[in-house]
Amino acid sequence: MSEAAFELAGRLTRSGSPSPGPEARIIVAHVLGVEVPRLIAVDDVTAEQQRFIDELAERRMAGEPLQHLTGVAYFRHEELVVGPGVFIPRPETEVMVGWALQRLAERDTRRVVELCAGSGAISAALATELGGLELHAVEVDPEAFAYLERNLEGRGVDLVRGDMATALPELDGTVDLVIVNPPYVPEGLRPFLPSDVVEHDPALALFSGEDGLDAIKVVAAVAMRLLAPGGILATEHDDSHQPGVVETLRAAGLDQVEPHADLTGRPRFVTAVRP
Repeated sequence: MSEAAFELAGRLTRSGSPSPGPEARIIVAHVLGVEVPRLIAVDDVTAEQQRFIDELAERRMAGEPLQHLTGVAYFRHEELVVGPGVFIPRPETEVMVGWALQRLAERDTRRVVELCAGSGAISAALATELGGLELHAVEVDPEAFAYLERNLEGRGVDLVRGDMATALPELDGTVDLVIVNPPYVPEGLRPFLPSDVVEHDPALALFSGEDGLDAIKVVAAVAMRLLAPGGILATEHDDSHQPGVVETLRAAGLDQVEPHADLTGRPRFVTAVRP
């Protein structure tokens, strides 16, 4: 890699970065306007470029998320615009989306609602990877909704700004898949979250009551309202409370409730079917 990236990796290492090498390459490539693999061909940077690298390095070492520095997050095959005010999509959610794509491919009808849509990562991936979808994305937060509009522009997704509890009544009983990455972190875990999460991801997208299940209880009720008989719900959750999620979905009247793990083997999402 370039000398600038090598030097920056050392600084990030000393500041405690969990991935100093990759982060350094991403920052330098962003400043130089090249793809990361092309850094190997970069011999030098200008003084102005170095000043920008140093500025971003200071912000990263102060705890600002890498995605806020570059303005970009990657999710499956998508490049998404992100920044302050919207939840940064995580790789863990990609497994749930893959599961949903497999189930949708087996169905004759494909009406999908994404709740708590945030940046629109899930809807963007679904729209790109499977044809014939009727997609609706719901988000209540105005700051997040602005990112949702940018990321889903031109994709044919119906965007709804509003509370998921009452959104899309015209679709009641007709939806094939409800998919959601809701707020689910128990309030008591707030002190244990990394600073680049708790200080930069919006609290509305993170926390959901003392047990982390407040939003998921609403999701279960909305799924029962929106889904057609045989329609599917897929919801992400905190790895600490999968049994509670399973119980919540069953109590709401959903059937075939199944837990799933993410790529690391941690409990990550639950699926269910409307009877």
